[in-house]
Amino acid sequence: MSLPPADPAFRVHAALDRLAGDLPAIGIAVSGGGDSIALMHMIAEWGRGRRIMVATVDHGLRPESRDEARQVGRAARALDLPHATLLWQRGTETGNLMANARDARLRLLAGWAQRNDLPAVALGHTADDQAETLLMRLARGSGIDGLASMAEWRDRFGIRWLRPMLAAGRQPLRDWLRARGIGWIDDPSNENEDFDRVRIRKAIQAMGLDVPALARAANHIQEARDALSHYAAHAARDAVARDGSLTLPRRAYGDAPPEIRRRLIVAACRWVTGADYPPRRNTAIHALNAIATGHRVTLDGTLIEPEGDRIRLFRETAAALRAPDVQNGIWDNRWHVSGLKPGQHVAALGLGQVARVKWRLSGLGRDEAAASPAVWEGDRLVAAPLIRPAAPYDVRPVRIASDFHRLVMAH
Repeated sequence: MSLPPADPAFRVHAALDRLAGDLPAIGIAVSGGGDSIALMHMIAEWGRGRRIMVATVDHGLRPESRDEARQVGRAARALDLPHATLLWQRGTETGNLMANARDARLRLLAGWAQRNDLPAVALGHTADDQAETLLMRLARGSGIDGLASMAEWRDRFGIRWLRPMLAAGRQPLRDWLRARGIGWIDDPSNENEDFDRVRIRKAIQAMGLDVPALARAANHIQEARDALSHYAAHAARDAVARDGSLTLPRRAYGDAPPEIRRRLIVAACRWVTGADYPPRRNTAIHALNAIATGHRVTLDGTLIEPEGDRIRLFRETAAALRAPDVQNGIWDNRWHVSGLKPGQHVAALGLGQVARVKWRLSGLGRDEAAASPAVWEGDRLVAAPLIRPAAPYDVRPVRIASDFHRLVMAH
């Protein structure tokens, strides 16, 4: 028997058909709260015949978290779904605790999904999350990117993240659970007004704001954001990528409105560095002002150099010198490196060694050469393969031109 459209499961199942209908397997991130418990049950109903797995991230921020993860495990196994608990081992992170926890959660889930050959992980964000996020970011003075709605899907950390519940409200989901006798865990931190989201949530309730209307407003902003992204992609069509550096045509950049220029520069910096997040808006605006006056400027580890009819963006030497040795075959999040022998490591060539390797013959600029990968044995320079190819060493850029265009559209 088909479910009526008013039933939240109807909307979630329709979204799953759209987002994951062709996937043979899917993971579900389940905290134990009402939203994610509803998601787990709805996917279990929808996904018969598919391989479905469940994971809970235990951030260790509350004494009860371990037992709550066990409760989720029992609920998953009752649905014949394998469950894993992923522990966050807090390191020396500084700054916003909740932001660090959120980032760690995604990284842990991505690793779990990759180990289990899961192409996508479903998250339990709802229309209420859309509304709360819109008001939180509005209060912070966010631009159109911050105010736009969460996308139904996005790719990050090598995994596709799905949000099939964005059209469902928090209260209807809990009503759906109650009607079926399904329990969930109420996290006491959801009442802690030290957190912005809790204060916003209570303000929405106190003012009687229409959550679906706020979620629709975020969707309208998302549509405007998409239009800007298409404009920026058109302005970026003649960008040239070479040896880890990017060149933008200055005329197309200069003819574009300020917001499009910002998008181009932010995407270009992320392309050069491989950063997960864009530069802060204020620092990006400072860089745009410098470019407008023809001055060279550094933005988040990227050197930006207006030069004649073009704008060149490449890795800042000082940032490259701070990069650790090769990890999983990649150096500085920019280069695939192979051919290293025992006792050898990779570090930036550095300005002090540039003259030794006759950098002008490579076609690179001096700063580009200084930030390029070099092979070392202790303090002895062995090779600078980007400048002068030397067997058996091979270096290839992690990103190509199409990745820049993807970042322009994704920003």
